[in-house]
Amino acid sequence: MTQSNLKPVYIIDGARTPLLKAKTERGPFSASDLAVAAGRTLLTRQSFSPSDIDEVIVGCMMPSEDEANIARVIALRLGCGNKVPAWTVQRNCASGMQSLDCAYKDIATGRANLVLAGGTEAMSRAPLLFKPDMVNWFGRLNAAKSFGAKAKTLLQFRLSFLTPIIALLRGLSDPLCGMNMGQTAELLAYQFGITRAEMDAFSADSQSKAVKAIEQKHLAEIATLYDNVGKFYTVDEGVRRDTTAEKLGKLKPVFDKPYGMVTAGNSSQVTDGAALLILASEEAISKYRLPVLGKIVDTQWAALAPDVMGLGPVYASAPLLQKNNLTVSDIDYWEINEAFAAQVIACTKALESEKFCKEQLGLSKPIGAIDPAKLNVDGGAIAVGHPVGATGARIVLHLLHTLKRTQTKRGIATLCIGGGQGGAMLLEV
Repeated sequence: MTQSNLKPVYIIDGARTPLLKAKTERGPFSASDLAVAAGRTLLTRQSFSPSDIDEVIVGCMMPSEDEANIARVIALRLGCGNKVPAWTVQRNCASGMQSLDCAYKDIATGRANLVLAGGTEAMSRAPLLFKPDMVNWFGRLNAAKSFGAKAKTLLQFRLSFLTPIIALLRGLSDPLCGMNMGQTAELLAYQFGITRAEMDAFSADSQSKAVKAIEQKHLAEIATLYDNVGKFYTVDEGVRRDTTAEKLGKLKPVFDKPYGMVTAGNSSQVTDGAALLILASEEAISKYRLPVLGKIVDTQWAALAPDVMGLGPVYASAPLLQKNNLTVSDIDYWEINEAFAAQVIACTKALESEKFCKEQLGLSKPIGAIDPAKLNVDGGAIAVGHPVGATGARIVLHLLHTLKRTQTKRGIATLCIGGGQGGAMLLEV
């Protein structure tokens, strides 16, 4: 099918949880708990029943051992019923955006009319795994039949077998280029001449904007979370009112010790959270008399070298603009996920670099400079956190609210993806 005969796809509503900062122990909510909390708030205010939904699509990187095909778990817990299919997608940091794109394609091609899509992640519950030595020892112990064989195997045990593999750290590292995500940010800082002062100033600004967003009630999409002991959560826990560039400048580097520039303060936070949106066709909007929050115009995916994965938004946004005959000035607001301050700054520098656009994108002129006043206006992941499965859906939802609030028309939500990819979604209200 061509773009001209695809059906228009609308986002009618959405909700997200507060983003809870990972601490020393597992968070109080599983990934499905988080999605169900957001989904209940969202579905309660709709004119249709959960069983009227055609399908549920959820992005998630690290569901628990009890959440295989977590989308189905979420759909059933939300009361969608046995007859509503559900499936899970995984595209690292863009899993939440990938779920929206999958829903978009199903509605645009006429396969569905009403879809619940988004993402969820409980990063604080990322598992600790046994080392191969321990797994093999368990296997030998299980295979031993006689008392003597079992005793012999028990004597082969070593305390070093118990050293765990930390799944979160492995997941944030690229197995091919051998670099973790923070090291790729260090590389971009070096390549684009980004200073530590620039990174800390950007991060302090993200925190400041997030504080103002809370004060000015710009985060209406947040649904209150309640745990099992009577505690409730209403705001993103990572936002710090006392953050300054000077304080951030005192933090030590994390990924390239002792000379690096990427710190915990100028990186996104490890968090738990979920964001769900309802996508609908014109038929569903008419049938259920639904409001319209915005429209998905187009989506673009791109790939690049894993060691510079942070430039993914550039590689995805440039063709998205070209394909839709738009320039940077035509975009009213941008959401570029703040995986790292260095990474977002590098993206803005690349977009306005004639050399980069010519050599890397094959363009005759630079894409152009993004007005800082139009970028991440209510802060980003450095302040609020980056639950990897949910972020892509969160930035799309917040961008639509921003466009609606400011009575503007067009925005791009984009993010880098571990492994060397980028995703961008063009939205209109």
